Amino acid sequence: MSVRTAGGMNGGGALAARRARRVTVALIALLSACSPGPDPRPVARAAVMTGSLPPMQTFAPAAAAPPTRANDEIAQDFLDLAFRTESGRSLPVLTRFEGPVSVRVAGAVPPTLVPDLRELLDRLRSEAGIDIFLTGAPDAAITIEALPRAELQRAVPRAACFVVPRVGSWEEFRAARRTPQVDWATLTRRDRATVFVPADVAPQEIRDCLHEELSQALGPLNDLYRLPDSIFNDDNIHAVLTGFDMLVLRAYYAPELRNGMTRGDVAVRLPALLGRLNPAGNRPGRPVNDTSRDWIDAIETALSARDLPANRRASAELAVNLARAFGWDGPRKGFALYVYGRLVAGVAPDLARGAFLEARRIYAAAPETRLHEASVALQLAAFALRDGDAAQVLALTDESIPTARGYRNAALLAQLLMFRAEALALLDRPDEAAEARLDSLAWGRYGLGSDIEVRARQREIALLSPANRG
Repeated sequence: MSVRTAGGMNGGGALAARRARRVTVALIALLSACSPGPDPRPVARAAVMTGSLPPMQTFAPAAAAPPTRANDEIAQDFLDLAFRTESGRSLPVLTRFEGPVSVRVAGAVPPTLVPDLRELLDRLRSEAGIDIFLTGAPDAAITIEALPRAELQRAVPRAACFVVPRVGSWEEFRAARRTPQVDWATLTRRDRATVFVPADVAPQEIRDCLHEELSQALGPLNDLYRLPDSIFNDDNIHAVLTGFDMLVLRAYYAPELRNGMTRGDVAVRLPALLGRLNPAGNRPGRPVNDTSRDWIDAIETALSARDLPANRRASAELAVNLARAFGWDGPRKGFALYVYGRLVAGVAPDLARGAFLEARRIYAAAPETRLHEASVALQLAAFALRDGDAAQVLALTDESIPTARGYRNAALLAQLLMFRAEALALLDRPDEAAEARLDSLAWGRYGLGSDIEVRARQREIALLSPANRG
């Protein structure tokens, strides 16, 4: 299975303290990326729109930009993705589907799933060269089954979605759990698999599950924290298949490779294969180093909602220190700082802001981590809005909104627009604020989900503005 974390105050002082606590609570909620319910507290001015939300906004079909890294780096990435599982186990041979790959949908299919799946299949055909198509036949090679999130997580508690080999339904999976039938390491070729996705979450979350799990059903089963430009990374920054990912899948299904090849067999063929598929990558690359198990364990503990907050903060700090000790200055160090900043925001906001600033500096240094930089900018916008620095909020969002749009991240785009709306309101530009707010709600319906979730996030952001504290 492959898976996708005061006494002594006078009345006026007490009122100020309560307002400060409200702002702190909103800031913590945003920086912790929680999923809040509706906030019953009123906002001072009518910043939050009432009535129904505008129609859902979605992205037009678009191909990914080509990969930018050197082929020798990509070759090492391919081998580590194809011949290990996420748990670190080695896979003895390469496996893939042979011939045309049929895909069907089943279960409680939400309305956005099939359109997003069709777009994904179009991209897999055009960008990865895979002969894959949608069918209504019950014996399809790959089944996409949608189930309530609670039911999925009763079976696999930490998974948002997952893919399982050799089964065609939820009932088959439950019967075969913990048996060699669903062990990827026992495969010599792929004939059947099922992707299980939640039916009752935001449309973007369902789309993201389709991209990651369908691509793993077809190809690599591993995730690598070192990758700056891939969906095959447990940092979950990239939501849709990138140019790197499409190159990996195209190589996976290239005629030079076949089922049953060992890692050594594939390694011999990769340089010429990648040279043919990606001639722009024929240049010297940077050294590739593996990720320490200690660092992975620290990050996983930091991301685990089951651990105590103090343990999570200590683990995030350990991950930052390990990254520094290893001399990393790329996506792994940036991600450790990002996680640390989110976890300490409620107890040490100055440390959190410093971590976000350092992460942004790291991410800004490479074109492959522009989306990462935009994700950190969202965190920094929360601090700037809390401080009433509207100009800084506009600078951060003006730079990051095109990135979020280009990488098709509606959740990030919606929240950046919400911050932009509050900053424009502070600058007494009400017409522009109203336009940004309306745009944010339309994207929020796709990226954040229910109207309740969209309104709740909008209220949290509004509470950070000094204009809404009186």
